[in-house]
Amino acid sequence: MTCIRQEDLIQSVADALQYISYYHPADYIRALGDAYAREESPAAKDAMAQILVNSRMCAEGHRPICQDTGMVVAFLKVGMGVRFEGDQSLQAMMDAGVRRAYMHPDNVLRASMVSDPIGARKNTGDNTPAVVHVELVPGDQVDIKLAAKGGGSENKARFAVLNPSDSLVDWVLRTVPTLGAGWCPPGMLGIGIGGSAEKAMLLAKEALMGHIDIHELRARGPANRLEELRLEIYEKVNALGIGAQGLGGLTTVLDVKILDYPTHAASLPVAIIPNCAATRHVEFTLDGSGPVALDPPRLSDWPDIVYDAAAGARRVSLDGLTREAIAAWRPGERLLLSGKLLTGRDAAHKRLVDILNRGEALPEGVDLRDRFIYYVGPVDPVGDEVVGPAGPTTATRMDKFTEQVLAQTGLIGMVGKAERGPAGIEAIKRHGAVYLIAIGGAAYLVAKAIKGSRLIAFPDLGMEAIREFEVEDMPVTVAVDSRGESVHQTGPAEWRARIGKIPVTLG
Repeated sequence: MTCIRQEDLIQSVADALQYISYYHPADYIRALGDAYAREESPAAKDAMAQILVNSRMCAEGHRPICQDTGMVVAFLKVGMGVRFEGDQSLQAMMDAGVRRAYMHPDNVLRASMVSDPIGARKNTGDNTPAVVHVELVPGDQVDIKLAAKGGGSENKARFAVLNPSDSLVDWVLRTVPTLGAGWCPPGMLGIGIGGSAEKAMLLAKEALMGHIDIHELRARGPANRLEELRLEIYEKVNALGIGAQGLGGLTTVLDVKILDYPTHAASLPVAIIPNCAATRHVEFTLDGSGPVALDPPRLSDWPDIVYDAAAGARRVSLDGLTREAIAAWRPGERLLLSGKLLTGRDAAHKRLVDILNRGEALPEGVDLRDRFIYYVGPVDPVGDEVVGPAGPTTATRMDKFTEQVLAQTGLIGMVGKAERGPAGIEAIKRHGAVYLIAIGGAAYLVAKAIKGSRLIAFPDLGMEAIREFEVEDMPVTVAVDSRGESVHQTGPAEWRARIGKIPVTLG
């Protein structure tokens, strides 16, 4: 019987979570590098360049790829010949590993888990608990698949029960365009087929733990129906023209992974879960010999890309900016922002709106007139950092607040990631405001443009508090202009038509 020491499991989980916070899987880097080389859309190519440069910076600096350092999800296959030495449950050991990883003083990771999810939603402070799935199997070792799943991509999980005669491919092609860009493509699609409702979702999640090998499959050809489906969905989803960050382009997914399971004769449960550009997963085995040792990737795995943020970009001072000035900006235009930039996301917006509804004055320092606000929840700084990785969060979650905030505060601009919904776009158009995007998956790169940070309001909200950043040449792209034109609508439509494999009227 193999004895697995409690401390070995805890330390292995902690080390693995630190590892995936700053190292992309090498297969992802190679696949994204190849997609970058093929990309013809300038906007998508720029987004990929930022993701790749950010990835190398994180590998060298041992800082998180994305400010959303994820919800920990683990799949454990525990051999029936294994005995654990210790006094904690398996869940408690996994949580101890998460706690140790996320509170590491040299690379603090952002705690995002909240308890009482339908009530107080209080941050647990250490990113526990993990979501742990356990299977007992023959053998004398413990195989662990570990992922840190960001909220932006997790929120795009979809499930349906199709009729047995329905087309899975058609369902995927109808579903993927509805996900928007909040999952930060290009990434992977995990698809689960069969079983029951919960089994299909678990299959889709576990499928995302697989290695990117679609290029090998294309070279040798499919050997079974699932491989045929993978190739068909890969080709057709990319033909949708959604592209990197939803800006329109040739590559939306780098791979499609599918797992299936027998199901009831009357049912066809199907699930789809995307993985974002901050793909974070690793697998390892404990065999009783001690904690796992993970080898770092080679820097030669990264393509040699020199990112020049200033090339073709307009430099803009945020200080003293007017509605008349922003009216000249157009969708797809690249800007470099300098000056003072306020921050605020979901919880901060809810408080601001509650204050406005009570007819009270906003907190001191929260003067939004002719200002821009950045939807961000940064990682805590370490060492001499001004701020930790500080990439954008999904802007559509703020759409419900946008009309009131623009109407009552004088705000003229917002920075986030992904598209705005109809309500957000209408409010932007009505008030002559603009919406800009920073690149999701380039959080460390963006943080380098932040030269100062001070707390303004709501300190109890932690990473969701309102801060004032001093930024210098922060790279952004105009996503919605003051007339309400959105690059997330025009870009994918243009590239779907250019690719010409999928009818523009699909869905």
